[in-house]
Amino acid sequence: MSAPLAPARPSRISLAVRDSATMLRRNLLHARRYPSLTLNLLLTPIMLLLLFVYIFGDTMSAGIGGGGPDRSAYIAFVVPGLLLMTIGSTTIGTAVSVSNDMTEGIIARFRTMAIHRGSVLIGHVIGSVLQAVISVVLVGAVGVAIGFRSTDATVLEWLAAFGLLVLFATALTWIAVGMGLVSPNAEAAGNNAMPLILLPLLSSTFVPLDAMPGWFQPIAEYQPFTPAIETLRGLLLGTGIGHNGWLALAWCLGLAALGYFWSTSKFDDEPK
Repeated sequence: MSAPLAPARPSRISLAVRDSATMLRRNLLHARRYPSLTLNLLLTPIMLLLLFVYIFGDTMSAGIGGGGPDRSAYIAFVVPGLLLMTIGSTTIGTAVSVSNDMTEGIIARFRTMAIHRGSVLIGHVIGSVLQAVISVVLVGAVGVAIGFRSTDATVLEWLAAFGLLVLFATALTWIAVGMGLVSPNAEAAGNNAMPLILLPLLSSTFVPLDAMPGWFQPIAEYQPFTPAIETLRGLLLGTGIGHNGWLALAWCLGLAALGYFWSTSKFDDEPK
């Protein structure tokens, strides 16, 4: 009789996928058991949305349009920017979570186990992107509830808008992972990631570029949030996006690559 065939060993790719799925499940369970951080970060864009629409909406819309107050027009203007600000807020939680893993000793234990080394970071990234998308949906639902409408956008533009949100979330998440890895504790990680909330405040989220002081316009224009906001605004409202689409794509790919190589190199430099 011939000897029984030995079972085929799983490939390296299948092992990486399996371990990454396990780490993703772990991070989602953590987010479900400790939702306070995610909720606190989610409340920031929602409160800003309600504040600027109901407190400043009439004044802002009159100043932007040069005519009478038009709150519905300002809702259409401000919601796309706050959707991207929601992503920036959510990824702060990623920096804190990664820092906690690095300082609490769980990573040292993972390194003693037969798991794919990069699965720890991949689990954080995918989990954060999923949380960011869910947060965007919740903020978008609040926007729709108070009057936001996207009737002029085509199905293709909706798909492009969703793709931009996912790509932007991926890019910022890799940057947040790197910030978490270089931070000595969770508090420092949260502070280091604060630019992900501050940059949208310095962009075209609340007012267009041409309504800003001349000295401030370059600060708002030459940063990643403004072209992404203008692209998302054009896609959701069915208006032109000009060169902003290519700029947003370049920023997303550049930040994703920078964050990936920064995070993986820092993670590999940690003692095994």
